[in-house]
Amino acid sequence: MKSVALYSPEPHRGWLPWGALSPLLALLFVLLPTIPIVILLARQGLVDPSGPASFEGIAAYALFAFSAVGLLVLGWVRFVERRPLATIGFTSPGAPRKFSLGHLIGCGSIVAVIVVTWVAGGYSASGYLQAWSQPIALLKIAALLGCFAIQGSVEEIVFRGWMLSAVARKFNLPWAIGLSSLIFCLLHYNPGLNWLVMLNLVLFSLFACTWAIRKNNIWGVMGWHAGWNWLLATGFQLPVTGIDVKLPALLVAMSPRGSDYLTGGAQGPEGSVACTVLFLGGIAWLLRSR
Repeated sequence: MKSVALYSPEPHRGWLPWGALSPLLALLFVLLPTIPIVILLARQGLVDPSGPASFEGIAAYALFAFSAVGLLVLGWVRFVERRPLATIGFTSPGAPRKFSLGHLIGCGSIVAVIVVTWVAGGYSASGYLQAWSQPIALLKIAALLGCFAIQGSVEEIVFRGWMLSAVARKFNLPWAIGLSSLIFCLLHYNPGLNWLVMLNLVLFSLFACTWAIRKNNIWGVMGWHAGWNWLLATGFQLPVTGIDVKLPALLVAMSPRGSDYLTGGAQGPEGSVACTVLFLGGIAWLLRSR
């Protein structure tokens, strides 16, 4: 396949990095601003070796680390590559509607995964609407709505926005999908993850790439990523990517009681069979849609 200008055919007027250099740049974009911020947050007791340790840690990590990564990538596109933001997926019109719809679909997707796992016997309900009687908890959950919007959006900007489009312009679309998915999974990897969690990471990246390519923008998948993470973290007292926000459930408090393959274990529902089926179905549906 030939190289392709994703999202927008507008040319770059600066230096577009060699395709083989893009994975290294993606790692640097994420690690250079994140490492010093994590060190500072660790000194304040907000993060530990396993990640953010509380609501405050998650909020600080999203607001500072992810914001810094996003600004670095956008600055690179604007001042080094000198190409319009439309070329990394910020196409218009209808951006707020696309983001909001994606957010709702993301929330609905995680509800579907939880319900299917519940019906299959993977969870037992231990409380309903617990957060609604605790105003402080509701304020924290509302704050996390913005925090996860930043976190999910920045990940999509880096991998399905900048990296996917940069590699596609230098190589071709299969290389762009493969390399962006490889670096995305590498940055989410830790030795304790089982094979199903890793498979779901790959499937999620393929799902997100397919969505961005088919819809010719990253607004929708940004919203999906944000909505999924937010409701998973706040709705069911279950971990999101292995992190517990330690807040009462907005919807239903769930207690795992099945096998790790059914519930996702310490990783949370993102490591479950239901999540695998969701991503496979989502990819198939997007490939069939126009």
